[in-house]
This record gives sequence, C-alpha cells and structure tokens, in this order.
Amino acid sequence: MSLDSIDSLSQPADFDTRHIGPNAQQQAEMAAELGYSSVDALIDRAVPEQIRRREAMALPSAMTEQKALAKLRSYANQNHVLRSCIGMGYYDTFTPGVIQRNVLENPGWYTAYTPYQPEISQGRLEVLLTYQQMVMDLTGMELANASLLDEATAAAEAMTLMHRVNKKSRSQRFVVAADCHPQTIALVQTRAEPLGIDVVVVDPNTLNDAGEAFGMLVQYPGTWGDIRSLEALTTAAHNRDTLVCVASDLLALTMIKSPGSQGADVVVGNSQRFGVPMGFGGPHAAFFATRDAYKRSVPGRVIGVSIDRRGDQALRMAMQTREQHIRRDKATSNICTAQALLAIMAALYAMYHGPEGLRAIGRRVYHLTNSLAEGLTNKGWSIRNHSWFDTLTVEVGESQAKLLKSAETAGYNLRVVGSNALGIAIDETTTPTDIAQLLAVFTNQSARATAPGNGIPESLVRNIDYLQHPLFHEYRSETEMLRYLKRLENKDISLTRAMIPLGSCTMKLNATAEMTPVTWPEFGRIHPFAPAHQTRGYQAMLAELSDWLVTCTGYDGMSLQPNAGSQGEYAGLLAIRRYHQSRDDHERNICLIPSSAHGTNPASAVMAGMKVVIVACDTDGNVNMDDLRDKAEKHSANLAAIMVTYPSTHGVFEESIVDLCALIHAHGGQVYVDGANLNALIGLAAPGKFGADVSHLNLHKTFCIPHGGGGPGMGPIGVGAHLEPFLPTSPVAPIPGLAETNDVVSAAPYGSASILPISWVYIALMGAEGLTQASKVAILSANYIAHRLKNHYPVLYTGRDGLVAHECIIDIRPIKETSGISEEDVAKRLIDYGFHAPTMSFPVAGTLMIEPTESESLAEIDRFCDALISIRDEIRAVENGQLDAHDNPLKNAPHTLDDVVTSDWNHPYSREQAAWPVASLRKDKYWAPVTRVDNVYGDRNLFCACPGMDVWTEESIDA
Repeated sequence: MSLDSIDSLSQPADFDTRHIGPNAQQQAEMAAELGYSSVDALIDRAVPEQIRRREAMALPSAMTEQKALAKLRSYANQNHVLRSCIGMGYYDTFTPGVIQRNVLENPGWYTAYTPYQPEISQGRLEVLLTYQQMVMDLTGMELANASLLDEATAAAEAMTLMHRVNKKSRSQRFVVAADCHPQTIALVQTRAEPLGIDVVVVDPNTLNDAGEAFGMLVQYPGTWGDIRSLEALTTAAHNRDTLVCVASDLLALTMIKSPGSQGADVVVGNSQRFGVPMGFGGPHAAFFATRDAYKRSVPGRVIGVSIDRRGDQALRMAMQTREQHIRRDKATSNICTAQALLAIMAALYAMYHGPEGLRAIGRRVYHLTNSLAEGLTNKGWSIRNHSWFDTLTVEVGESQAKLLKSAETAGYNLRVVGSNALGIAIDETTTPTDIAQLLAVFTNQSARATAPGNGIPESLVRNIDYLQHPLFHEYRSETEMLRYLKRLENKDISLTRAMIPLGSCTMKLNATAEMTPVTWPEFGRIHPFAPAHQTRGYQAMLAELSDWLVTCTGYDGMSLQPNAGSQGEYAGLLAIRRYHQSRDDHERNICLIPSSAHGTNPASAVMAGMKVVIVACDTDGNVNMDDLRDKAEKHSANLAAIMVTYPSTHGVFEESIVDLCALIHAHGGQVYVDGANLNALIGLAAPGKFGADVSHLNLHKTFCIPHGGGGPGMGPIGVGAHLEPFLPTSPVAPIPGLAETNDVVSAAPYGSASILPISWVYIALMGAEGLTQASKVAILSANYIAHRLKNHYPVLYTGRDGLVAHECIIDIRPIKETSGISEEDVAKRLIDYGFHAPTMSFPVAGTLMIEPTESESLAEIDRFCDALISIRDEIRAVENGQLDAHDNPLKNAPHTLDDVVTSDWNHPYSREQAAWPVASLRKDKYWAPVTRVDNVYGDRNLFCACPGMDVWTEESIDA
C-alpha cells in the first residue's frame, strides 16, 4: 500500500460522532420510537419543505482535531506578539496559574449556565458577589453589579441610567470629556442618537463651564494619562443638576483617591487588567458601580444575599435579574449576557493578591512610569501630561513615524496620538529592562524638555482603605486557593455533571479541542488596536470564520463585532435603521414583534429608536397572520422591521415564515430573524435564503462558545447585501470596506475576538455533514423527549403531525390546578435528581421549556425523562392524597445533606424519598448546598456586598 493510501486511512475526521450524543443505531431507534423509518424521514416531516436548503453547505471537509489545531496554529503564528504599550483600557497582565488552570481552563466553571437557578449556582454566585465587593471598595461606591460587556457599553448604560434617574434636569444634553477613550466616545454617540440624546464632546479643562446637561462622562485617569481631581467638578455639576459618571481603572484606584469619595454618581470601567488576557479585545468584564439610590435602575445582574428555607444564608440574582423579559418594550436595557467567567477571574485575582499585593503591583507600575518620565525628559523630550499613573503622552513632532517604527523594531507597540505625539502605557508585565529599551528608542533631543510633572498629585494619593473583607486575606497560599476553587466548583451543576436542558439556550458540548486555542498567547496577548500587519493571523481566521458563517446562514455579509446576542439584535436593528435613512425613509420606525418573542427583542428595538407594536399569536402558538396583515397594513408607511424568532420561541417550525417575510417586504419593511434557535436550522435551512434580511448568531449557543456561568457570549450578525454597508465599525481600528462614520456597538472592532477560535474549530471539525447532522439530532432528541413525556405532561405547542423543533414546552398549569404543584416546584425537585431545571415560565408562564441539544447521549436523555416521570408520579401522589398538599418532596425541594441527616426530621415522607427518589442516586448524588432560596426576602432586604462573619447569626436572621 502506498504512503498516500495509508495516510487516507489514518486519523478519520470523526469528531461529529463524539460531538453528537446518540450513535447512529440509537438515532434510528429513537426515530422508530417516534414512528419514522429514519431520522431523515422525521426531518422531512418536521421541517417545512418551503424553507429547506436545496444543496449542501459549501464548507471545507471536516478535519481531524490534529489538523484543525495545526491549521489554527498556522494562523496564530502569523500574529506578532509585541510588548503592548498602547493602553486605552487594555493592558498585558499575568493570569495566576491556579486561576488559569482551575477556572479559565476548567469545564466545571466554563460550562455552567447563568445562575437563574440559585440553589445549584452558589459557587459562582459567591465569587460574583466578591466581584461586586471588590468594585465597590475600589470605586468607593455603594452598589455594583456583577459585570457588563465592556467599558464602552458600560459607559453607554451609565448615560441612559443618568438620563432615567435624573429627575431634576430636563436637558437632553450629555457632556463627554474629550480625554475619554475614543472607542467609548464613539459607542456613547451611537447609543445616544436613536434615543434623542445630544452628546457634546468638550475639552476636559472646560468641564466646569459645560452648561446644562443631565449627565457627564469623564475619564480618571484620562486616556492620555492625566489625573484630575474630581471634587470641584462633581460639586459644580451637581449644582447644575448634572450627574457625573467616571470611567476609571481598577489598578489605578489602588493608588489614587476613589471617584466615590469625590462625589461620582456612577463609576464604570474594565476589569481586564486583573488577570484577564487582552485577547484582541475580549472577553473582559466591565464594572458598573453607582449610588444605592439608583439600585432599581442598575442594568444587568446584581447578586444579592438572601436566606433559604432553613434560614441559612443563600445568594441569588436580585431585583431586575431579567428586566428585559419583564418590562419588554419598556425595558431600559437589553443586557442579557454579562461576562461572568471573566468577572470571576478578576475577583479571584484580587483575592489571590489581596489589597497589599494589588497595591504593590500598582506602586511598581507607577514607579516604572516615573522612571520613564524622568528618562525621557533627561533626553530632551517633553511630556504632555503633567500627572500620571501608568500613561505618558510624549511630544515628538515630526519624529512620530520614525519613533513608532523604531519602537516596533525593538519589540514595543506605542499609541499614535494625533500627528505629533506618542502614548506609552506601562503595565504589570513591564520590567526595568523594558524601560531601558524604550528609552533607547527615544534618542536624545536637541531641544530642551519642559520640567516633568509629579505623577500622582499629593491630594489624590490613596491609602489602603479597600478590600478589607476576610475573603481578600484568607486564600493567599496556592493550596488554600486551589481548595477554595474546588469547593465552589462542587457546589454548582455544570455540563461536567449533567445535561442542562434549558430551552432556547442550547447548552451543548464545549469540546476540549475547541477550547484549547483560547489561552494561546498568540491570541490572548494581542491588543485590539495593534497594527494590522501584526494581526494577519487573526484577520485570516476571522475572515474564514465569517465566510463559514455566511455559508451556514445564507446571508451575504457578517459582522463579528457584537459581543452578546443582545448586542447583535441591537446592531442588526441599527443596520436596518441606517438602511431606511439612506433611502430617505426617515419615517420608518415601527417594529412589529410577536407576543412570544424573547424579551430582548422589544428592548433592543426601543434602544434602536423604534416603536414596538405587538403581533398576536394564535392558539397553536404561531404568529397570527391575520393580525400581522392588519398591523402591517395599518403601519405600512412607517414599517421598519419585524423581529421574529425561527423556529419560534414556542419551539415550532411555523409554516407561514416565507409568507411572513414576503408580507413585510411588500410593505417596505425588513425581516429580522432572531438567531437564538439556529441550532435547529444549520444545514437544513438558511434564514438568508428563505426571506430574512438580518440575524444575530448566538455563537455561545449554536456554535459552541461556552456560557461561562453567565457569560461570555458573542452575537455576530449576518446581513443581506443591501445591509452590508451599515455594519458596525471602530473609530480606532476601522473595519475595511465600511464607512468610518458607521455605528459602534462594542469597544473592540471584533468584539470578544479571543473566543472566536472556538467556533472556528467547531465548524472545521464538523464540516457541512456534521453540522447538518447536529441539527437533525437536536430535532430528533427534542421530539423524543416530547414523545416520552406527553402522557405525563401536556406538550403545549406542536407543529405538523404533532412534532416540535429542537425544544418543547411542557405545560404545568393544568397540573397546578389539580395538585397545587407549580413549575417552580418541579424545577427545584429536579435538583434532587441531579439536574439543572429547564427554562422556567418562558415564553409562557407556568411552563417548562426543554432543549436537549444534539450533544446529550440517549442514556442521559432517558435519565432526564425518567426523572420528570418520577416527579409526575410524586405529583399524582399529591393529587390523590398520598402526599400532603403542602409538606411534600416537591414543595420542600431541593433537599440538602443537612436536611436529611437532621435529628428532627418531621416531614410526612421519608428521608429516602427526599434524597434518593431513584436508585441510581445512591451511587452518584449531587447535594444542593442550600435549600430553596427565598426570593422575596432577598428583594425586601437587599444586601449586595460580602456579608461579614457575624452577619448571619440566628439573631440577625430572626430580626
């Protein structure tokens, strides 16, 4: 046999058989159980003929893991990792090995879902609460949330919060200091325009004379390095009824006086330099802190302390946890995904170093910057800023290009400031040798330099008045930190323990091979504004991924900038808005949205300056086409778009989708297909081919980027050719082919670029056949579950022949009427069986929405179905009086180990039924760390900081 022949027999590209849970024989058996001769026969009935693809996706053949990673390595090797001195909110950092190995690279942390079920999320919630405490301490504010997407979007959220809560000012003006980071200014301008807010950018030296405004944004330290006192500024602003947001830097705040102590109303920034790689822009956790008075208006997630059924301390997401679902078209933010995994890393970094360690890092950065300033002035160079923490702006005149090139040759990237200055930012990784080499770049000037400044003004020097909670002192040794991380991990349910059957969330396998490149330094240590010729590998990988996603979705163009599904929605609607404006259709501002839509849809539409009109659904859960025709006709002259999820949020392939698209187009509107459910479409149907104009793609769902305990995410948008000119760009690193005046939706040009290799590897390993089969099995598994459960729970919505798409909704409302058992009781009882609950009460109150994905094995699916059937038997026992209506295993679920070993067990059911309702649990039992959390108590007694050791005494709980 020839060598070529042998090579063709070795290393088969069989990743799809490991990504997809049921094997071929099991798939056939599942289809037969449903009454179909094959999986393809099922798909032919489930997926409407009119939307089916006529030909296979033109993707490269599936690769082996080895070949895929080798190709990706070839791209990584084309990136040049220089020492980054660009700054602008992005810095090189050291990730402590214990955190990198045991959190960032640990599936027990990165495969967990958003902590909507707090009983099985106490580990993550504890660190997120610590993150809030860290932010509150360093910013000097009373309240912080559990992170936002990036610094620029956090600043935009601060703008809208101040606009909302400032009852004293009727102004529509928002003043922004010109020394804010340019990406922040651009994004704030994008966010403001559709809302009718007038952004005025002014010289930072004239802020006290900025005039009437509802709010103001300043940078502290400024983007060019200056540190200005805030006290006089905030006092003058408050006297004019203007609220003040300060964008700041956590490491700088270990050395300089906190914004909160100087009167700030909101403080935002990026926690990236606390141990999180730059990653060409992300993912990074932004921080957002404010006054307690504004707590009901804080965007995103806030972690609060509550109690459980036994009165013990328990953590939960508080207040507006899913505000966009509750308030919908009156929501003030569309934020759904935070950056939980990265916030966790930042909090652990602070715990690892403690206040003294962080101060030492900050002091070292500051003294290195002082040394650089002294050396530059001794060489005759003038420094533009007269105060600094880590950034200097050097006047270089006509030498700018020459010095920039010399620095690059020496291995350093500097920042271009205007036409005659260079910026130099120092970070944790900088050494005295680096300072010497940077000074060598700046050869002696003949001119005499002005005297250097004094660094941090004496009046702004800060003492260590932060991070005094024991958590920041107890885990300094790696042994203790390692054990602490393991204890927290064991408290939670992630994909490492069981399936997470959340409808509309697609918690599928995040394969190890897909995750491997994330921590490669060639991807992780690249600054988002590094010169393009240093990032050719990134550019090639991103271009190829974009092409593959275009092929998968049937669109013509792709933007990788949106760093969450909610941001993708917003970006897509902005593209539609700009398209209409380019045609002088300025009056088109109506967005039709079905009543079943994700709550982020109406929230995004409002943020994009549109008015929401709700379209009814019929009794089968489909868009009511008669109501749609009436409303499309009524609003024809003003119709901008419709937002529709496909398959529907009700888990059904609606037969009318092609007609719906045609109807909207006939009235001059555009069709936005929400990509939350693309897991049922890839390879089978393409939104860009059956009539849609734009979709966002949840890469953290369909394309395998993990949820990370509540983030990161990515939400790129695919668009038709007519919308391509309106895709978002970057003011600092413009996207080729787009106007530099286009909108900006994320701080970095490619969003959270360092996690995009995950989706690249997934597509490379699966190929067209694998991706198509994944969609088929997702549909097969959902129908199998619906079939197994239908005699025990009503399946609320089905399509043709009683089939569903990739998820199904079981209706608990009739059961509640006969037994008093609610959907929450079922969800919590599932924890006793070792499962994460399905999506609860969305999109229909009183229901559970189940999605198995293609990655779960038949054994796991059967185990889940057996658990729900067993729970139904328990409900029947309540219905017939065998179990007490109020004191039963469902009402008391979940049961902790403390519950069942207590000496005063007084329930009318046995300990065995509480803890081991099925025999298999005796071999492998997950114990929830807390019993059912009291949500009402947590909101009535809102406490969002780390409690002290004496807070949770029996007396304080009783009080």
